[in-house]
Amino acid sequence: MRGVLYVSHGSRVPEAVNEAKAFIDLVKEQVDVELQETCFLELTSPDLSQGFQSLVDNGATEISVVPVLLLSAGHYFKDIPAEIKRNQQKYPHVHVTYGKPLGVQPRLTEILKQRIETSGVIPNDDAKVLIVGRGSYNPQTQIDIETIKSQLQVQTGLNDIETCYLAACKPSFEEALHRAVNADSSQVYIVPYLWFTGILDQQIAKKVAEYAGDKEIVLCKRLGNHKHLQIALKARVEETFEYVTQ
Repeated sequence: MRGVLYVSHGSRVPEAVNEAKAFIDLVKEQVDVELQETCFLELTSPDLSQGFQSLVDNGATEISVVPVLLLSAGHYFKDIPAEIKRNQQKYPHVHVTYGKPLGVQPRLTEILKQRIETSGVIPNDDAKVLIVGRGSYNPQTQIDIETIKSQLQVQTGLNDIETCYLAACKPSFEEALHRAVNADSSQVYIVPYLWFTGILDQQIAKKVAEYAGDKEIVLCKRLGNHKHLQIALKARVEETFEYVTQ
């Protein structure tokens, strides 16, 4: 029997955990599998081993482990595989298939375009846009965010778009925001490439508030439970079924 284990990041912020659970529940309803569990990498229960065991206890002999992650970074390459290995050693009879993060997709970049459009503020010709990524020590992260930047330029026609990060990569969000506020542009759009709320989302809002009144700064909504994300995650789940049957 097949089971699906969704692995989300986890957070100290209850609202972030609730958002992740609610989003995954939306996707579960669209996936034709009886056994589906949600777990978290850190800070939140159940953890991956608990989610895995729950599926096994309910009769799963094939488990699709699906990372609820936007991009490929340390969690995808190291942390989740290490947990999978531990559980495979405990349950050697269970076949495990490991899915992919959502990755860079034009339909996901389109969400950023929509967030700018629904901000309630029409961009001026000289508007500056800051795409804010989580950041990672894996070099692929910056490559991916730069690709998203290029896609957003094509989709919006806005030319002054810059990438920045909340951790690990340069420039930092704080540095980029400071430069943007002191530049000649009349507006600054902050566009977080973050899935759910949490500490990082709160940090962005706090930093933007410090510059209130200096210039028109438009803080756009995070990605959230957008339909494009639901479709993309469902596709990642179903890809793992194909791997199992090959």
